[in-house]
This record gives sequence, C-alpha cells and structure tokens, in this order.
Amino acid sequence: MWWGVAAALLANTLYSTGFVLEKRALAALPAVDVRRPARLLRVVLGSPLWIGGSIALAAGFGAQLAVYRTLPIAAAQGIFVSGLVLLVLLSARLLGEETTGRERYALGAILAALLMVVLSLREGADQVSRAAPYQLILTVCVPSLALGIWLYGAAERRSRHRHRRPTTGVEYGVAVGLLYGVSSLAIKGISGYLPDLASSGLPATVLDVLRSPYPYLLLCTGAFGLVMSQAALQRCRASLIVPVCTTVTSLYTAVLGTLSFGEALPHQPLRLALRLGGTALAVVVLLSMPKHDTTDAADAAAEAAEPANAADATDATDPAEPAAELPQPSTQTKELTPP
Repeated sequence: MWWGVAAALLANTLYSTGFVLEKRALAALPAVDVRRPARLLRVVLGSPLWIGGSIALAAGFGAQLAVYRTLPIAAAQGIFVSGLVLLVLLSARLLGEETTGRERYALGAILAALLMVVLSLREGADQVSRAAPYQLILTVCVPSLALGIWLYGAAERRSRHRHRRPTTGVEYGVAVGLLYGVSSLAIKGISGYLPDLASSGLPATVLDVLRSPYPYLLLCTGAFGLVMSQAALQRCRASLIVPVCTTVTSLYTAVLGTLSFGEALPHQPLRLALRLGGTALAVVVLLSMPKHDTTDAADAAAEAAEPANAADATDATDPAEPAAELPQPSTQTKELTPP
C-alpha cells in the first residue's frame, strides 16, 4: 500500500513538471491550432523543452499503473489532486502566473472536496478491483469522449468571436479532463492484467491486453488529448486550466470508475456523506469559477503569446518582396519671385 502512495506522489511530481515545461515551451512557439494537428505536432516536436515535458507526462502515466494496482480508485484520485499545490507553486515560480483571490479560494475548496472523499475511505474496508465488463466500460467511455470533443469545439467557436473577453480555460479544462478521465479508466483496466504477468508470462499477458478495449481507448484519448491540451495550454494559464482538468479527471474516475469496476460505496452514513458531499462540492466549485480573465491576466497572456504572434507575422511577410519606399521630403527650396 505504501509503495502505491509513493508512486502516486511521484506521478504528481511528474505531471506538474510536465505541464509546466510544456506551457513554458509553448509560450515561445508559434501559435498552434487544433484544426491543423499536423502543423501543431511539427511545431511542438521542434522544441526540446516540450519534448522533456511530454516525457515527464508519459512517465506519470506509467506510475499510475502501480498506483491502481495497490490503491482503491477513490483513494488514488485524492492523492493525485493534492499535486495541484505543487503545480500552482511551479506555475508561479517558472511561468510568472498569478492566481486571483477567488481562484485560490476555489482551489482550496477543491482540495477540501477531495479530502472529504479520502476521509471516506477506511483501510481494509475498500477492496482493489481488477476487472470490469467491457460492455460497461465502453458504454461509459464512448459518450464521455464524444462529450469532451463537443465541449472543446464549442469553446473554440466561442473564442473566435470578436470582442469576446479572454477565457480562463475552464471550458477547455473540463473537455480535456473528460478525455483524461477515460485514459485513467483505461490505465486502471490495464493494471488489472499485471498480476497475471508472473504466472502467464509476458506474451500471453500482452495478448490479453490487446484483446481488451483498454489500449485502444488509451491510444484514442492520447491522440486527441495531445492536440487539444497543447492549444488550450498556449491560450490559457496553466495554473487554472490544469487544476480544472485534474479535478474533472479525478471526479470522473472516482465516481464512474468506482461503479464500473465494482468498488462499492461506503455503507456507513458518515463515510457515504463525506464521499458524496465531496463530489458535490467539487462540481459546485467548478460551476462557480470565473469564465473570463481579468485585465491583468489577459495582458500577461498577451505578453506570453507575443513571440508566437511575432513569429507568425514574420512568416506572413514575403522576404523576396521589397518593402514599399516611403516618399522622401523634398530638399529643394522653391525660388521666391518678387511680386
């Protein structure tokens, strides 16, 4: 159990570091667009800093396998959300992102909500499940993927309206959080095959995994999540969009994962109230978070995106086309004639 907690803390560190490194790299890259995924990948893969952040995120996904092997789903999500504190500290230190008082209260409420969920756990009373019916997993995950993509598209359409105030990224965070929630369920499903590795051998275990829907769900969410998260990170503050994404992912996994994999809810009234109350509090906080940046935050985002805009302006200028010459003031003096 304790090495599962250590793996969860390691995953927190890897996730926070990866998101901050990607955000820092995106601030110096040309503007990316989710409608042009090939160009987006070409731009980000040219940045060593972004590649380092992606490796950290991939290692965090690997650490999740050990977490789900030893901890109940709800307990794991409570530990994962505690990594938001590290993310906010890194964002303030390395990205210069300042959170408003309202956002700090919201983050505190989210941590309190997940703490309520963790307090509803009791060692020995919660079992770690291994498998779930494929039909149930697909019934839960496929509509969630469609909803996440639709929400992201709606946020993109609203952001293109002229004279619209800059968004904080709450809509983007919810959309990407749904995709990563499906990824989390897929990782949980794959972790159920790890105990068979010693008895069945690696080839048989890999074959069993490939027969399940989990690797394909993970591949789908990884592809869409990569493209969608990069465009969102470049436009919005990491200190807000990532906590929203993490909270949605954790709540999605804790609630639907617990039900899908048969990890029963507490029978005691107090523990049940803590778990359900914490979930409701986190949802209310998400709905009440500001949807638009303040003027200072918008100015900071504009300054961060200035190198990207400048690069686009440079690319748009044809170097072969000579610049138009401005008319020079005449240096000749007009001869005055007497009347």
